[in-house]
Amino acid sequence: MRTTTASRRLLAAAALLPFLALAACGSDPKIAGAAGASGSAAATEDVVSGLARSEAAAALLPEEVRSSGVLRFGSSFGAPPSAFYADQSGKKPVGVDVDFTDAVAKLLGLTVQREDAAFETILPALDSGKFDVGTGNFGVTTARLKTIDFVTYIDDGQGFAVKKDNTAIQPISDLTQLCGLTIGTGAGTTFETTLNGKKGVCADAGKKPYEVKAFSEGGALLTSLQQGRVDVEMSTINGLRHQAAQEAAGTRFLNEFHRLDVGFAFKKGSKLTPAFQAAVNQLIKDGTYQRILEKWGLADSAIPQSQISPPEHP
Repeated sequence: MRTTTASRRLLAAAALLPFLALAACGSDPKIAGAAGASGSAAATEDVVSGLARSEAAAALLPEEVRSSGVLRFGSSFGAPPSAFYADQSGKKPVGVDVDFTDAVAKLLGLTVQREDAAFETILPALDSGKFDVGTGNFGVTTARLKTIDFVTYIDDGQGFAVKKDNTAIQPISDLTQLCGLTIGTGAGTTFETTLNGKKGVCADAGKKPYEVKAFSEGGALLTSLQQGRVDVEMSTINGLRHQAAQEAAGTRFLNEFHRLDVGFAFKKGSKLTPAFQAAVNQLIKDGTYQRILEKWGLADSAIPQSQISPPEHP
C-alpha cells in the first residue's frame, strides 16, 4: 500500500516517541521517576562518575583485559528506559543498561568501547568475537543459555500492550487468547521465539492461528499498533509500562506474562563473568544499584544478588 503524506508524518512522529518519552508525564508509579515531571533531569542525573575502582573485582579480570583496559560492548538502543538517545543531536546514550554498564566499568577500571548495534545481531557477534559483552535488556532463557553466558543485574520479562482505546482484549494468561489476532514484536527477541514456538496452540484448540510480525525498529512497531496493523504488542514489561505512561503513545499495558532475569551477555565460557558478577554485587552492597533503579523508576526490577547464567524462571 502506498504511503500517504499523512501516514509518513505519523510514522515520523511515532519513531520519535521513544526519544521524547522522558519529557512526557506518566502516572504509573513503577516509572514515575523516569516519566514524571522531572524525567528530563532523571535522564541526565549522574549516579556513576563518583565510583572508584574495586581492586577485588578488577583482580578477577583476565590479565589481557586488565592490560588493555578496554572492553568492546555491542549495545542496542532505542527502547527506553533500557537504552536510548535522550538527545538525538548529541547521540549521548542513556538508560538503565547504560548506567549499569558504566558503573561496572568504573569498578573494574575499564574503558567502555560501545557500538550501537541491531538487537538481533549482538548475540551472534559475541560468538564471532566482534564484541566482548552485549547489552540490550537480554533475558535469560534456556535456549540462549546453550550458547551464551549471562551476568544478571535486573529482573524484567515479557508483557503485552494494546491501543489505549482497545477494551476488547483483556490480560493474556494463555496464548490461545491471541488466536486470530496479529501480534507485533521485536526481531530476534524472546518474544518472537515464544510466539513462533507456540503457534500450534491455536490449531490444537480448533481456532484460527495468530500472525506474528517482527520489527527491527521500535518506532515502526508502535506505529503499526497505533494504525491497527497489529492488534497486540509483545515486549518487555518495563518498556511497555514506560510506553503506556506516555500520553502520545496511546497504548495500554495489559499484563505481565513471563518474568525473566536480564543480564550482560557473553560468549559461552567467557572469563569475564566472575569480575562482572563481583562488580554488580558491589553495586548492590554500596547502594549504587538502588540509586540507578530509582533514577529510572525500576525499583520493582531489583534482584537480591547477581548470578552467572541462572536457569530461566519457571
